[in-house]
Amino acid sequence: METDIQREARALGDPTRYRLFCYIVDASGPVGVGELTDYVRLNHNAIRQHLAVLKDAELVVEEVEDRDRPGRPRLLYHLHPEAAGRWGTPGAYAWLASLLSDAIRLKQNPRQAGRQDGHRRAADLAGTGDSADLLEEEMTWRGFRPTRVERGRRVDFVLGRCPFAEVAGSDPDTVCQLHLGLAEGLTEGIGGLTVERLVAKNPRRAGCRLILQRAPATTAASA
Repeated sequence: METDIQREARALGDPTRYRLFCYIVDASGPVGVGELTDYVRLNHNAIRQHLAVLKDAELVVEEVEDRDRPGRPRLLYHLHPEAAGRWGTPGAYAWLASLLSDAIRLKQNPRQAGRQDGHRRAADLAGTGDSADLLEEEMTWRGFRPTRVERGRRVDFVLGRCPFAEVAGSDPDTVCQLHLGLAEGLTEGIGGLTVERLVAKNPRRAGCRLILQRAPATTAASA
């Protein structure tokens, strides 16, 4: 059975696809087909075929443009979060190293460092949608593969992947406390959710559960 690495290597074995992949990785934001067409000077259909291979190999993510002006929304492409750190791309471990370095310098514990980073990230997300949707999108972007279950006010996320499984396998307390703090910082900054607890599992098998509560619905005061 073909492994993820073998599938990715086969997709990147074509020089044009590799050029497209590198362009997407280095771009400051999601990239459209037109921009890629101008870059490699091939027709749109050829570019779309190459992008389909990269997408099937889970090297890039395809999304529909959030368009607020007339015209058909474009398809946009960016690096798949689970491909980060491979094939010369920036990875999650650079973020982890930076956060732990800051924690040592500021004499913080991992949970405090994670919460501080969560507050920073929440400033970019707050006020743009439902709190649980924003948190799910953020966890997906960070490579956790979240599955969401809601029962009343309770919101559970089962995390299908640990982006730091290698480190967490030898030092689970540090990594799990960092992630708990990150979730707390995000929810405190976004609003509408409170972290109840993180139920940690074997990081190599995944399945950790982040349990939250939605804020009670407010009712208008009676006259």
